[in-house]
Amino acid sequence: MDTQETIYIIEDDPTIVHLLKAHLSKTYRVFSVTNFRAIKQEAEEINPDLILMDITLPYFNGFYWTTEIRKNMTMPIIFISSSDDEMDTVMALDMGGDDFISKPFSLTVLDAKIAAFLRRAQQFSRNDYYSLGDFTLSRDGILSNGKDQISLSPTENKILTILFAHHQQVVSKDELLEKLWENENFIDQNTLSVNITRLRKKVQPLGFDHIHTVRGVGYLLK
Repeated sequence: MDTQETIYIIEDDPTIVHLLKAHLSKTYRVFSVTNFRAIKQEAEEINPDLILMDITLPYFNGFYWTTEIRKNMTMPIIFISSSDDEMDTVMALDMGGDDFISKPFSLTVLDAKIAAFLRRAQQFSRNDYYSLGDFTLSRDGILSNGKDQISLSPTENKILTILFAHHQQVVSKDELLEKLWENENFIDQNTLSVNITRLRKKVQPLGFDHIHTVRGVGYLLK
């Protein structure tokens, strides 16, 4: 049985695509875009375990394609961009990206991020679901209130899963960062705050208002 994980590279610079393919093919099965007008279709056909997404692409940008992919797919998406504009980072996370890495980037850092995301995907598949009152959170990131349900991105799902696992206990920001990214050097507290804000906004329509901020410490689910 082939257990090799698949990575789909959405990048239009042939030099970078070649570099990434040569490097990542040692560990993973790697695909890159063949038709920049049909990226979502390619993503559905490949069904990768993880996507590397550039922002500037022909026809439609990476934000557009992330929104499209997020309509029915939940694999982690790491943005790779030459922009070091903070707004792009926030936008990438808001559109459903899970992490952001700026060009020129270190392959060692990229390897560590990819490995952490893929390991996390397996690690969080131990419990079938969590519940709190009328709410249930399934393993694949579906939050339901019994009548309606919403689909969470992988990072939103991981954050909520950690909070559910520590129900009624304060989870410090450091602990969250460590559990999410395994090495908090790869992500800062600002990115975590953006993710928490996005998560709260997303679960609001279900009437889920159980995520509390404990100022200066972290977060609490109750």
